[in-house]
Amino acid sequence: MNRIAGRFARVEPRRRVRRFVLGLLSDLPRKNCWTLAEHAGDATPDGMQHLLHRAKWDAEAIRDDIRGYVVEHLHDTEAVLVVDETGDLKKGTATVGVQRQYTGTAGRIENAQVAVYLVYSAARGHAAIDRALYVPRSWTEDPDRCRSAGIPGGLSFAAKPQLAARMVERALDAGTPARWVAGDEVYGDNPHLRTALEHRRTGYVLAISSTHPVVTHAGKFQAKTLAARIPKRAWQRLSAGVGAKGDRYYDWAQVEVQGPAGRLGQWCLMVRRNRRTGELAFYRCFSPARCRCPSWCGSPAGAGRSRRRSRPARA
Repeated sequence: MNRIAGRFARVEPRRRVRRFVLGLLSDLPRKNCWTLAEHAGDATPDGMQHLLHRAKWDAEAIRDDIRGYVVEHLHDTEAVLVVDETGDLKKGTATVGVQRQYTGTAGRIENAQVAVYLVYSAARGHAAIDRALYVPRSWTEDPDRCRSAGIPGGLSFAAKPQLAARMVERALDAGTPARWVAGDEVYGDNPHLRTALEHRRTGYVLAISSTHPVVTHAGKFQAKTLAARIPKRAWQRLSAGVGAKGDRYYDWAQVEVQGPAGRLGQWCLMVRRNRRTGELAFYRCFSPARCRCPSWCGSPAGAGRSRRRSRPARA
């Protein structure tokens, strides 16, 4: 708290933000201004609401302070920046950004507010270092609604991958040490984040849908079509990390794909197969440096003729 204390001009919000954070870190079953106020010993939520809505403090500067604190304690040149989103279910229509939309919180389409987060994941731990509220077109195309909700004028629509790209670039511009970026299908299927990372020469492993089009030296194919042509000998059993019951083993294979003309690096489609159910997951990958890749993987038509085994992409 000492690191961010100077961001508050008055002592009252400085003290209150400490109690606010302690409430967020507590085991309260629900966290809102009422419950946080009760946890802090306040009779009403007025103080917490004032902190969030009317007190003057620089949220972006505090974000930078937190990022610096995280990097200072978890510094790792092999770290991964993870982009993901979360939703808060809402009942009304007045909360900024709320609309009926898919949220993983419920696993279905619900009335919700969705935000995109950036997490710094290193060998010693992980922590969120940035956030951006997703404001749908139903809001940005309605200036009156935005004005009444207190949204600054001139806000333009930005898709979730665009928000993610801005956060990643902001972190890298600040000197955050990270070698890779990871995200789910929302970010892998959209080219915006991939293009931004390729320009920054930052590697990525981004999930894509099974029908995502991938360009190889033999032509354009859907990811699931390429996976079906991978020979049995090309699959390798590798761990995806340690879980509650030990190493989580899957079968893995890769297919070399073409990258944008004139850019250096290596692109591949990585396929993960569940050893029990056979379910497949697909990932678009980019490495700024070339890595060893078997000759068969660039040509689906000749895949069965290769005797070499695929290897996961490594920088």
